[in-house]
Amino acid sequence: MPHTPTLFDLPFPDQPDLDIERRHAAAFDGFLCGVDEAGRGPWAGPVVTAAVMLDYDRVPKGLNDSKKLTEARREALFEEIVASAHVSVASASPATIDRLNIRAATLSAMVRAVTVLAAVPAYVLIDGRDVPAGLKSPGQALVKGDGRCLCVAAASIVAKVTRDRMMVRLEEHCPGYGFARHKGYGVPLHQAALARLGPSPHHRMSFRPVRVAADARR
Repeated sequence: MPHTPTLFDLPFPDQPDLDIERRHAAAFDGFLCGVDEAGRGPWAGPVVTAAVMLDYDRVPKGLNDSKKLTEARREALFEEIVASAHVSVASASPATIDRLNIRAATLSAMVRAVTVLAAVPAYVLIDGRDVPAGLKSPGQALVKGDGRCLCVAAASIVAKVTRDRMMVRLEEHCPGYGFARHKGYGVPLHQAALARLGPSPHHRMSFRPVRVAADARR
């Protein structure tokens, strides 16, 4: 398990603070990386993870937990982030989620996202309670990190926008389920489509509502 190079985890306030984070980044020569995911809960589609290393002299204004932002604001910030930061994305398919379970698939994708960054981070901040095994850099789990840490917030935006775009494309290839509208989450519209059409190849069979829908059609 990766460990921190300090006696204590890096402290973060309850909301993003550029001055504090800039000082943390300076301690690692700027090579501070935030990691987050989108899509752990949906019944269909991939889980998407993102790793972001901000340039703390060019931080986009308004970074925050992607869930607290409008779709238009997320899209605008996404473009600013990819234009000014080191960014990478990795995903895990429904088949991988079914094989490993959603937690393991997510953590594995997080490691891959960090690994393919153009620059090697000196320290990694991961939203949630887990530091993925296999990280080659020291890491720290940060509960609610997407609302407390700018680089994690940036990762949450990249992961969310990327996955939403993937689900819109998926609707084109697999019409009838409403993926472009609900992004695979378990809303009534999705449940009705599952009952009518049965699961698609893009559904997570290890998730109970999908399994129940499949059994009902046998």
